[in-house]
Amino acid sequence: MKNFKYSKIEAFVFKLWLREVSVNKLEDKEKEILHKWRIDADQDLDPAHIRESKERVLSVLQPYFAPALDKQRKHFFRKHIYQAAAVLVLLFSLGGSVIYKNFFMPDVYTAESTIRKVMLKDGSLVTLLPGAELTVDKSFPSDTRIVDLRGDAVFSVAKSKFHPFIVRAENFSTKVLGTVFKISQSGKNKAVDLYEGKVAVSYAGVPVSYLKPNQVWTNFGIARTAAVYTKNTDTQSGRKSTKIESLNFNEVPFSEIIEVVKKHYGINILYPAEIGTKKISAELKGNIDENIEVLAFAVGMEVQKDNNIYTLKK
Repeated sequence: MKNFKYSKIEAFVFKLWLREVSVNKLEDKEKEILHKWRIDADQDLDPAHIRESKERVLSVLQPYFAPALDKQRKHFFRKHIYQAAAVLVLLFSLGGSVIYKNFFMPDVYTAESTIRKVMLKDGSLVTLLPGAELTVDKSFPSDTRIVDLRGDAVFSVAKSKFHPFIVRAENFSTKVLGTVFKISQSGKNKAVDLYEGKVAVSYAGVPVSYLKPNQVWTNFGIARTAAVYTKNTDTQSGRKSTKIESLNFNEVPFSEIIEVVKKHYGINILYPAEIGTKKISAELKGNIDENIEVLAFAVGMEVQKDNNIYTLKK
């Protein structure tokens, strides 16, 4: 690839393209070359890759032509530009799938049965846990550093005040400028565990959550749900505990909300079965008594408390 004389091939392709879109008839040898390229491209590239390549080539070519074109010539350009892109795609297929992989196909890193460490071009270190897959586009790093993740991984992101780092996970994303954090994904359960710095977690249907060190974001495996809790360790006993900082629910069945609250506050809540399927929205940040009052109000109930048992009645 170091000896790839792109400028000469570029000149040849543009010359061939001009002949193809003009009224000039292609020579038999030119037709033969195009035919061979087309067969090679069909073998190496699937339709999605071909379409992506055409669009990328078009985006590069159009700025050079558009400013100098009048309306009539713009119409001609739009009509034939995809033919030029197609010729370039065929050119790339001249070197087979190797050229496509080097210039267009994203880099994919997979950790199968063991941990795998991946050093990105910006200096960020990604530790993929077994079963994880990281996809990095060829344009990385750009103004916004974006990667895609399936499974679990720990990120140590190179700091940059001007270039955010975004991890697009399954149905949620984490945005940072430089920090260390872990993303966990198991079925519907999603979590972000922050060790250092700050992160912003975006999840459909709920407000963006901002984490500090030793805080965890999770959805508890429930759609349109987000929670942030702080991890604490007693300095004398070494006993670990968690403190809920916020709970956000957006049109979530009442029964699912109650199960989350019961589990993480260690209490029992009794309520009429008929309201279990009712969907409500609530933001819980106060103490447990205040939060139960908020939930009861949302379903038109009153609260009676007996030790750690809360009973909701009309």
